[in-house]
Amino acid sequence: MRISPSVPTGRPFLSQTAEHALRAALFLGLRGAGGLVSARDVADALGMPANYTAKTLRQLTRRGLLRSTRGRLGGFTLGVPASEISVARIIAAVDEPPPRHAACLLGDRPCDEAEPCDAHRRWMEVQRRTSDLLERTSLADLMGGDPALVHPGPAR
Repeated sequence: MRISPSVPTGRPFLSQTAEHALRAALFLGLRGAGGLVSARDVADALGMPANYTAKTLRQLTRRGLLRSTRGRLGGFTLGVPASEISVARIIAAVDEPPPRHAACLLGDRPCDEAEPCDAHRRWMEVQRRTSDLLERTSLADLMGGDPALVHPGPAR
């Protein structure tokens, strides 16, 4: 049975793409100096679609989070130490920023950050705290913080 990150209501906390990106980065981080891993091997190990995984890994590479090498012996590895990669950076690499809500969360009045209702004010605080936590949580934190596991493997 696969468990995905969720809020107490059972609704997904991360988009599917962000979840795949986070899982792939964790997988590569845990491989450490184990060498380059092909997109297909990442997809197979994590039970993710191969084409979707390859696209996600390329996005993470373009953002400098991963390093890739082409060719028969090529693949992907972390591009920087896991301690320098925040969860927020991984999410931002693959997702658009969430839209700001212009309407009142209660739906009965105009409301925004300049003149928030009580619900909006509280929701802004929830968003701020969540954003701060994602910024402060590194890939290394999710890996248990073991220094032997949090550095990128050698370049080939």
